[in-house]
Amino acid sequence: MRLRQLAANQTEVALPCGAVVFFSYETPVAAMLPSGQYIRTEQKFSVTTSKHINKWLAPVADSVRIVPQGDLHKLAGE
Repeated sequence: MRLRQLAANQTEVALPCGAVVFFSYETPVAAMLPSGQYIRTEQKFSVTTSKHINKWLAPVADSVRIVPQGDLHKLAGE
């Protein structure tokens, strides 16, 4: 597992399975799956967390799948 601080309150964790999970503060809110597919939470969070998600997903914004928050918690091992 590899942890990378991207900015204040924004972190990526690369998992052994090949997924990369994006955290805003301490909450997993988006990810790149081993298949290369990007996902984001359907749950609404603060304006700041929404900005974090949108910035991280900006390069792939047109191909992001929306998933339940529970899916991101499972992927992160929570």
